Amino acid sequence: MTTHAPAAPQTASAAPDPASARSRALALAVLCAGMLMIVLDGSIVTVALPAIQDDLHFSPADLTWTVNAYLIAFGGLLLLAGRLGDLVGRKRVFVAGLTLFTAASLLCAVATGQQMLIAARFLQGVGGAMASAVSLGMIVTLFPEPAERGRAIGAFSFVGAAGASIGQVLGGVLTQALGWHWIFLINLPLGLAAVLLSLRLLEPERGPGLRAGADVLGAVLVTAALMLGIYAIVGTGEHGWASARTLGLGALSLALLAGFLLRQARAAQPLLPLRMFRSRNVSGANAVQVLTISGMFGFQIMVALYMQQVLGYGAAATGLAMLPAAAAIGAVSLLLSARLSARFGERAVLLAGLAMLLAALGLLVRLPSDADYVVHLLPTMLLIAGGGLVLSTLAVLGMSDAGPQDAGTASGLFNTAQQVGGALGVAVLTTLASGRTAALAAAGHPAADALAGGFRLAFAVAAGLLAVALLLAATVLRPTGRRN
Repeated sequence: MTTHAPAAPQTASAAPDPASARSRALALAVLCAGMLMIVLDGSIVTVALPAIQDDLHFSPADLTWTVNAYLIAFGGLLLLAGRLGDLVGRKRVFVAGLTLFTAASLLCAVATGQQMLIAARFLQGVGGAMASAVSLGMIVTLFPEPAERGRAIGAFSFVGAAGASIGQVLGGVLTQALGWHWIFLINLPLGLAAVLLSLRLLEPERGPGLRAGADVLGAVLVTAALMLGIYAIVGTGEHGWASARTLGLGALSLALLAGFLLRQARAAQPLLPLRMFRSRNVSGANAVQVLTISGMFGFQIMVALYMQQVLGYGAAATGLAMLPAAAAIGAVSLLLSARLSARFGERAVLLAGLAMLLAALGLLVRLPSDADYVVHLLPTMLLIAGGGLVLSTLAVLGMSDAGPQDAGTASGLFNTAQQVGGALGVAVLTTLASGRTAALAAAGHPAADALAGGFRLAFAVAAGLLAVALLLAATVLRPTGRRN
């Protein structure tokens, strides 16, 4: 049980320094801008995939590697990047990540062949992991006061949630008007500005150095485990869940992960201190994060595919149709989440948000093949505002017991859980939807009805994942202020 000394009464001499408040707000804006660029890139690419396939003559199987190469590097390196931030300084890792991401974006834009584009996407994933892994840790350090921290994390969560929808719109417009190369070229001015502002506005940090915690063996084990695990997951669409490839890689990934945990229990300076998992809120928040993000891909990805493949929406129209969700999430994240958390506590707000998301996905289980947007989809777009409550409160709970020396590691762990959840969600839900669609088509159902039936199954499974997340949050997480 952690106890805290009561804060001293604030006097006139202890009043907040306006200049300091402004500098922290500017630093938060820089962190959000860097994250926005990375999140935009993740969703903007999916809209441009058909154009990339036609121009560079990708086969359907090879085309997936323009996404998978990024996911493997990003998800595999988050934990290591977070620990590096603790050791050498989070500002250094953040700026280096933004610089690499921007340079790799240029390589993507000028790619003339498949191998060059895939390699550049892998480098983008490395840079994105470096910048993302330390961002939450920097926010925790910048805003030690709980109310301010809640508002800052709410703004940061809004950027992540809304950026994906904005990317879908922007990707459709840029690809149709200028060509797919511009979805990467747009990162150059954004990235350069973010790097220059980061150098100017973010406070430098001096970590203890690599010698204080350079667990090389642990780094190799966990990076290999995560990369192999994500590689196995993203390949299930092509090879199947029960294939020798999937089972073999999955078993090897689990063995490496077990070796990593054993190493962390014995190492003098572990890469991931296992003491962090003694906190029910930290462990529970990361588990809820995996389930929630897996289920939410039933909304973000599957609804977009439903609108394009079943209802016949174009790329830009699909993005515009998703904007009410982004606006609802943004309004809740920025205007309500921190206030509600301050009054009722993060756990209560998280449970309310998860209930809203469960209701939103529940509405999609009965979607017809000729759905009307206002009647069938708009209510879900509005209920998805619960994501604005979930994302910010999970981030607060996931970082709740991280001290300054572990903030980068906790941030990397939280982001790793998010990426693993996303990879699982994409693989599981798309595989189930495709299998159900094929079965219905073989039974003689019209193409639109078969597609709709596949999506309905995916939505039902996604709702089930949210139900498990809600149950886990209700039974494992403790109200804020009561920590183990």
